[in-house]
Amino acid sequence: MFDLEKAKKIFNSPLLELLYNAQTVHKQNFDITKMQLCTLLSIQTGGCPEDCAYCAQSKRNKNRAPMERITNLEEITRAAREAKEMGASRFCLGASGRKPSQELLELVCKAIVEIKKLGLNACCCMGTLNENEVVQLKKGGLDYYNHNIDTSPEYYKSIITTRTIEERMNTLTLCQQHGIKICTGGILGIGESNEDRISMLLKLKSLGKDPDLITINKLVKIPGTPLEDAPEIDSFDLVRFLALARIMFPRSFLKLSAGRETMSAELQTLCFFAGVNSIFIGKKLLTVNNSRYTDDLALLKKLGFTYD
Repeated sequence: MFDLEKAKKIFNSPLLELLYNAQTVHKQNFDITKMQLCTLLSIQTGGCPEDCAYCAQSKRNKNRAPMERITNLEEITRAAREAKEMGASRFCLGASGRKPSQELLELVCKAIVEIKKLGLNACCCMGTLNENEVVQLKKGGLDYYNHNIDTSPEYYKSIITTRTIEERMNTLTLCQQHGIKICTGGILGIGESNEDRISMLLKLKSLGKDPDLITINKLVKIPGTPLEDAPEIDSFDLVRFLALARIMFPRSFLKLSAGRETMSAELQTLCFFAGVNSIFIGKKLLTVNNSRYTDDLALLKKLGFTYD
């Protein structure tokens, strides 16, 4: 069992000891030479009614773009095929907004069929779901649902006021209850403290079972958003946090997501050593740029990783 004091003690332990312990846990539960590659396609971008302080699509962004959609099934399938050719094993469809429309759900369910024909795991991210919508996605064959809680319960209202953290937790719980694997996590560098970061992990630990994948994003500062001038997270705090996440969630994939394009190869390597075993590849993550695919593969090859 983990509580705040125990987790803080682990987080603040000597860095090399912390990394050794995280790597030990990682090796006990995964092939440490294998990296999971995932790709994300935004099929509904912009025009979001939410007020998330970090997001380019939020209504708090002074430069917010109008909503755009991809509704052509062939276009989605083509993107999934390209992801497969790049080495991805999971393909995620993202959509802005508070919750999906029935039209969007039906499109995603059709896309899931085509994605899985390619031998890819199907994932989607569409905001809050009710039980009927979860059941519809499960019947459609969805493997994973991505829904981040973003930050700690204590800091949450400083970042978002249009949706509660418990609403997010309820969606995750419904997915678990109906046999859909969940991907969830948060964003570092949005003004939170290390204690907030630890508290976020403890909140995820309170789910019925551990998430199948923990997603960690480093803030990408979007001009026009309230966090465009947020201070950078300390690199060693990032590595410590990832090592703690690996220890607290030994059998969950740990994904380093947005913000990786600003990290040096050396910092990414430290993150991998801390227990990261999943990354996004491709040009974009919803609205922000991702690191270059060729750079990613070159780094993985240099470090001796295989991927599926």
